[in-house]
Amino acid sequence: MTILPVIPTNPDTPDAVGTRRRSAMPPRHLADLDLAGRRAAVTELGEPAFRAKQISTHYFGRLVRDVDAMTDLPAASRARLVDDLLPTLLTPVREMACDDGATRKTLWKLHDGAMVESVLMGYPDRITACVSSQAGCGMACPFCATGQAGLTRNLSVAEIVDQVVYLAGVAASGAVTGSPPRLSRVVFMGMGEPLANYPRVLAAVRRLTAPAPEGLGLAQRHITVSTVGLVPAMRRLIAEELQVTLALSLHAPDDDLRDELVPVNQRWKVAEVLGAAFDYAAQTGRRISIEYALIRDVNDQPWRADLLGRLLHGKLAHVNLIPLNPTPGSKWDASPKPVEREFVARLRAAGVATTVRDTRGREIDGACGQLAASELTEAGAGGPAAEAEVAQ
Repeated sequence: MTILPVIPTNPDTPDAVGTRRRSAMPPRHLADLDLAGRRAAVTELGEPAFRAKQISTHYFGRLVRDVDAMTDLPAASRARLVDDLLPTLLTPVREMACDDGATRKTLWKLHDGAMVESVLMGYPDRITACVSSQAGCGMACPFCATGQAGLTRNLSVAEIVDQVVYLAGVAASGAVTGSPPRLSRVVFMGMGEPLANYPRVLAAVRRLTAPAPEGLGLAQRHITVSTVGLVPAMRRLIAEELQVTLALSLHAPDDDLRDELVPVNQRWKVAEVLGAAFDYAAQTGRRISIEYALIRDVNDQPWRADLLGRLLHGKLAHVNLIPLNPTPGSKWDASPKPVEREFVARLRAAGVATTVRDTRGREIDGACGQLAASELTEAGAGGPAAEAEVAQ
């Protein structure tokens, strides 16, 4: 068992006049730049332009994040390059594993003390990384641990990409037994609302899908970007002409309940949000994923299943039902299995493709934001954090 140190942090420490400090963005990293930008950066350091391809090949092609392992670079060059293009962006606070090592969650501390989470999930035919796009979230969904925490700041392009490169390295090491040793999918379903950090998320997507050494070389069709329904940003995404999958966190088919569960619905109603999603599907030919967290006695009634079925009938859409992973002390709980099964049956009877998400990570605070919330609570109380086992 390996125990990582707990790093007490309080990213919301007020300044002398009692106002919250604005967190600064991290230093520049090579993942913030395209290959041309990296060439310009290394030449400004007095290095030959080809050093940009060398360092990019190490980072994106070989998944090497330690500059000391880049032995084809002269020692003096390494020092200059690490200072300017390879600053440490993510420091592990806790790493936890469950499901016989197939699910691995990492809690990161950023340069300003903010915390984010990422998860690696192994399956027999693929490995998926779930990454954060913001520290915290400003959407205020009451059943979500991240939403309860509020928004600290947006992540930079490199802070997003570095999560993926790290997890791709874990996959390549063979640590996820029973899965292929290559990361093949990325879902933007970690902390934050991706489309509220639109420019950086889109730049991260382009970096992840660009061929090495400019990027990681993932297929656009293997990238999923989620949203609670920021309609202007959804329509902006249509114009990008990408082939990423769009996941809409709907959680209720009627405006009365969705106004409560997803407060942004007070601005863009169900019909408008679904309209933008259907337009995305029509433009891309890609089936949209409707994310629906089943909450006991809240949104799991048969009539809501029937209403959702009518809204989606004949559309290029798939429903992904999510058994709620309740947060500690929350009034929200998962629907009983018989209720879940009836909800699925009614959707399928309406001709809507429906699956139930594989439940992962309950014993390691698997729901988005749970691990960060527990860490901040323990750090604020001055008590030791629970030990975390890292599968070797």
